[in-house]
Amino acid sequence: MRLSQLYMPTLREAPADAEIISHKLMLRSGMIRKSCSGVYSYLPLGFRVLRNIEEIVRRNMDEFGGQEIIMSVVQPAEIWQESGRWEKYGPEMFKVKDRNGRDFCLGPTAEEYFTTLVKDELTSYKSLPLNIYQIQLKYRDEKRPRFGLNRSREFLMKDAYTFDRDPEGMAKSYHNMENCYDSIFTELGLEYVKVDSDSGQMGGNMTIEFQALSETGEGELFYTENYKFAATDEKCEVNYEVKSKNDAELPKEKKETPGCKTIEDVAKYLNKTPEDCVKAIAIKVKDEKFFVFIPGDRELNMTKFQNFAGVNDYDIEMMSDEDIVSAGSVPGYMGPFNLDGRVILDKRIKEMKNVVVGANEEGMHFVNVNFGRDFDGEDGGDLLMAREGDMAPDGSGELKVRRGIEVGQIFGLGTKYSESLGAGFLDEDGVKKPFWMGSYGVGISRTITAIIEQNHDDFGIIWPINIAPYEVIISVMNVNDEEQVKVSEELYKNLSKKYTVLIDDRSERAGVKFNDRDLIGIPLRITVGKGVADGMVEFSKRITPKDRVDVKIEDIENVIEEERGKLCR
Repeated sequence: MRLSQLYMPTLREAPADAEIISHKLMLRSGMIRKSCSGVYSYLPLGFRVLRNIEEIVRRNMDEFGGQEIIMSVVQPAEIWQESGRWEKYGPEMFKVKDRNGRDFCLGPTAEEYFTTLVKDELTSYKSLPLNIYQIQLKYRDEKRPRFGLNRSREFLMKDAYTFDRDPEGMAKSYHNMENCYDSIFTELGLEYVKVDSDSGQMGGNMTIEFQALSETGEGELFYTENYKFAATDEKCEVNYEVKSKNDAELPKEKKETPGCKTIEDVAKYLNKTPEDCVKAIAIKVKDEKFFVFIPGDRELNMTKFQNFAGVNDYDIEMMSDEDIVSAGSVPGYMGPFNLDGRVILDKRIKEMKNVVVGANEEGMHFVNVNFGRDFDGEDGGDLLMAREGDMAPDGSGELKVRRGIEVGQIFGLGTKYSESLGAGFLDEDGVKKPFWMGSYGVGISRTITAIIEQNHDDFGIIWPINIAPYEVIISVMNVNDEEQVKVSEELYKNLSKKYTVLIDDRSERAGVKFNDRDLIGIPLRITVGKGVADGMVEFSKRITPKDRVDVKIEDIENVIEEERGKLCR
């Protein structure tokens, strides 16, 4: 491709709303352009990268037994209503009506669609197992689209589904796809970790996230040395030891705590520590009120609360002061007594002795309060957010924290969708049984973000060679020099037979050409300049741009072949 003909509208500066480096570089290098909030168009360079990633995913899926299909973006409401997720999925679902008033959605995921597809066709145990997948656009009406392709409303995704006859078969398919994903992300050159995660609305109790490590990632990952243990912040169980559990119970007392509305203020005023106190979080879900009590030195994990209470995240809001008062308490002084609402206790609260809690009166707290004797509530299990320095739940060491970008996730769904949609097979005895299903997603467009976050410098992108829009770039220093043009064109012709090649034949200054070359990140670079008079061209690699060597013109093709081979290893 000739750069003089390539549609590559570069920018000197990134727009102000571009927050992370990958978003900035994709805009500056002319890979993408914003159509509206959370929706982007792929320009030629961006589309070539997208296609390269797609092909790596496709080839690996095929090698691990997947069969590719393509399904419509538009999905009928009936199948979602049948599974019970039409309303439950929430406001992220784009819903539309046709001219006859029939409801549809723009698919945010495809469990219902794939299950319905095989429902009337995959009827015998002899046809199992089955692994089918598609690479298709998905739509989610994100409340706050941000970070470019990292959290967008329209995105390209590979979603696969497996159908098996029993849990053993599902587990086998699940681990096969885990190996497939390891192969995909290794080939993409990503530094990634596999972490236990929350399955959310998908259901099932087997799920792993593949997280590309990046400080700009939205999620926190807790792990121990050598990743013996790893989990997302939403999933990570907390190993929290109650120091007072063996203390003798003391008489309950009421104390004045004027102006003390935070745990820190109360603890200081009463000469206690936050560990001696119980913290209250007041939550409202539609018309239902929840008072959640946790150790005073910790934070509530909202995902764990959602799972315990069986509520949706989009229905959750914090109670207003008026809500708290109407429930029988006072903001800043909430205690687990006589409340109009559900009292939920982190499991550690039952063990804590002689704690400090609010008295549901302005400026008043109780000390020496004990579960069972003084108050009661529902055991919510582990409701705490993990933090760095905690002992891992498996005892493998202290937790460390990194951030990551989720690029893939696999789920063992069980029979959730096959049962709700009446999809199953006849076994050897002619008995109908539900499919045991798995679901597997790769965020293809989001993966571009992760790759750039891990492969860039101050000057631009550093593409891995198997993902780069072009493998080789030839920069012609003076397009008015006949010898430079002749050598460049000959190299372009010969190299294009084996590689994807971009030739910068523009009438631009050398500085402009070098800056653009660095920005778009082509791995192998040939500079054709004054050295052609001596039979030489300059070779360099984007990954080590300062290491420039002069190469004889007749040797440059061999150098490209050799260096490309090194980058492919």
